[in-house]
Order: sequence, then C-alpha cells, then structure tokens
Amino acid sequence: MTDFSSICRLLSVAAFVQACSSSSCPVMECWLVQEKVGRGGGLTGATMQEKSLLHVRTDAQSHTDSHHVPSDISPSRVYVITDPAATLCHHSLNPPRGSIQKPQCEINPFLPQPSSLRWVTSLTESALSPIYLQADWFSASFQGLDEQLGVSAITRAPTGTKDHDVVLSVTSKTMSASSRLGEPVTLDCGFWADPSSPLTATGFAVEWRYQTRGDGRLVLAYDGKTDRLAETREEGATLDFEGLHTRGNASLILQEAKVRHSGTYICTVYLPYLLAQVAIELEIVEPPSLSLYPSPLPLAVPGQTISVQCEASGFAPLSLELSWEFKGADGKSRSLGTGSMSGHKQAWDGTFSQSSRLELDTSRLDLGRGGEVTCVAVHPGGTRRASVSLNIIGFSSPSIEDSMAMVGVALVLYGLIKFVSWTLTGSGSDKTDGQDKKQK
Repeated sequence: MTDFSSICRLLSVAAFVQACSSSSCPVMECWLVQEKVGRGGGLTGATMQEKSLLHVRTDAQSHTDSHHVPSDISPSRVYVITDPAATLCHHSLNPPRGSIQKPQCEINPFLPQPSSLRWVTSLTESALSPIYLQADWFSASFQGLDEQLGVSAITRAPTGTKDHDVVLSVTSKTMSASSRLGEPVTLDCGFWADPSSPLTATGFAVEWRYQTRGDGRLVLAYDGKTDRLAETREEGATLDFEGLHTRGNASLILQEAKVRHSGTYICTVYLPYLLAQVAIELEIVEPPSLSLYPSPLPLAVPGQTISVQCEASGFAPLSLELSWEFKGADGKSRSLGTGSMSGHKQAWDGTFSQSSRLELDTSRLDLGRGGEVTCVAVHPGGTRRASVSLNIIGFSSPSIEDSMAMVGVALVLYGLIKFVSWTLTGSGSDKTDGQDKKQK
C-alpha cells in the first residue's frame, strides 16, 4: 500500500501549482448554523442562523481584503479560510461581480470524535486524543452554480481566532448524473488531506451509502489503513484503488446500471476523528420501446370502428405520456387524444410498461380514405413514435387505390367462377361418355 503521507505531499505540490495558476479566490457570504443555548432543564434550543463572510485564499501568507464587510454581517463573523488545494477557488464558487445567482454555502461547528464503524476504527486504535484537536473546528458545505461542484470541508483554527485551515475536503463534480440501463456508471468523488496535519499520517477510510425514500444500504466501504474492503458491499460496485491512493480518487464505479440504482449516493471520507461527505443524485433513464397491435391494420369501410393498441415497455423512470396522432393523405397531422390508458406494470428488472387503446370510428373521426396512425410516447429518456397505416375503402367516389382493389377482387371472382364452370363441365362430359359405353 502506498504511504499516505507521501501521497498528501504530492497532492500538496499539485495543489500549489493549481493555486498559482488560479486568478482569484472568492469572498462568499455563508450561513453559520448552530444551536442556541438551551433554556434549562437539559433541553437543547432550536438552531440559529447568522450571516458570515468567508475570505478564501490558497496561501497563509496571501493578503485578503477584509475591510469591506456588508452592514448585515457582524465583524465577528468574518473568517479567512486557507485552502492549499484551491478547491474552494473553483469558478462555480466565484461568480462574476453583480451576478444574481450565488453559490450555496453553510458552515456548522464540528466536534472531532472517533468513529465506531469497523472500517474506520483502525484509524484511532491508539485511543489518544492529540492536543491538535483542541481548537475551533467547522464543517463547511458548498454547492457551485448549476450544480457544477459540491464540496464538504473540515477546517481548523486555533481557539479564539478567525483564520481557518482546510484539513480535509471532499469534492464531487457530478452532483447529479444519469445513465441508460446496462451501462457502466462512475460517480465522481475526490478528497484532499492537509499533509502537515498529524491526522493524515494514520490513514483514511472511504464509505459509499445509498439513501432514497427511507431505503438505505451500504454500497461499499474501504479501510485504507489496512487495505481491506468491508465484507458487506453491493455486487458490481468497486473503486479505482490505484487512483484512490495516488490521487485521492474515491469515485464509485457501478459496472452495470440497474433501475434500483436510481437514488442518492453519499461519499464519506474519514480521517482519524474527522469526516466529510458529499451527496450525488443518480437517475437511471431508459426510454420506452413501442409496439402496435394489430399491425398491419385490416382494411376498413366507412362506418366501421377499428381498435388499435400501443404498448410502451421497458422504460424508467415511471413518468410517461402516451398520445395518438393521425396524418391524412393530404399530409396534415392532427391529434386523436390519449385513448384509453391502462395502469402501470413493473417488470422483474424494475422497468415499467403501460398501454393505450384507441377506437377509430371511421364515421365520426373524418379519416377520409385513411392515412397514418401514430402512437407518441414522451419520456425523460426521449420521445418515441410508432406508426401503422389505415386504409378505408368505399369512401365517396372510388380512388385509384380503391379501383385497383376492386379490379383485383373482380379478377379473383372471375377466376373462381371459371374454375367452378370448368369443373362442372368436365364432370358432365365424363358422365355422358360413361353412358355411351354402357349402351354399346
């Protein structure tokens, strides 16, 4: 296993290069959320929110302009955050001046403590709380514009000061992702740890959890100190272990997307006494397959009603709109409505099916000599169409098609009559010949 402290040093050098190339780091307004002092009796009060201002820099020696403080922010809530990895200098967290859209930011007091999870306990086996933990700690979460970036950071400041250093940051560049069924999926998650912190020498752990609509499960957990995966993990889920140790790449790889993979995934990275996490939304989107019955449609005559059914199958998620269109011989299209809709059915693989039945009353719908009947399915995965031809004979004066059809029918009838005539004539001749022979 690669030495974690040397990895952190390499990451620090890379971060320094990135910081040098960065044009500027943001000054962000942020909500400080913390609990109010209890009202006595051991009860904890409600939370309170205060506006704060964060000045981000990549070097502790860099100068920050902290003189311009908005009137609605207390000077005691102005903080300077040093982020050598330059993660917080991402352009999505630093919109142009005067921009209406703002990145989301929230900070909370954080209490370092050991974890009882079996894939994390090895990080704090000594059970010693270093003096390093005796400081002011915050957990900060950031979301960039248009969900381009999600960051969770743990910061530390000497007690009573406002200058914080990022000790651990977890980042995702895919706050939301989608995939077709059966395709491989990678959910982005990366982390950076301060190589100068005494907590980074012990090791790290990574955990991925799934959480949606009350359904939660462990997807994968890895103890980076002992280089072991937890026994409980989801089939087909893995990590790029080389990238994890060399670049802090904790991305989750799902080898084959299934409907049950839709939901929220939480990437958590642990250091001794610390943790940071980001949440990622994954949606499996599979468009429907359409089938029309019967196909082809039988010939119709004016006044006849023909039923046609459109079945949409194998789609996910559930949202689907089915409708019908008719395109006449004149090339003009018009809507025929939604037809009679069935309920949804779910298949063994989690996909759904639904059908629509349309009654084509040729005496009421003004379908002329016929045309093209189309089933239209509108789904988040795309719009699908399936068409079938409708032919109506005997409409008004015969068309060329009708004339050809009638000629064909006449020829068939003529041939049938001739065949019967020949059969009867031949039978009579045989009988006459037999009688003549007997008389002789």
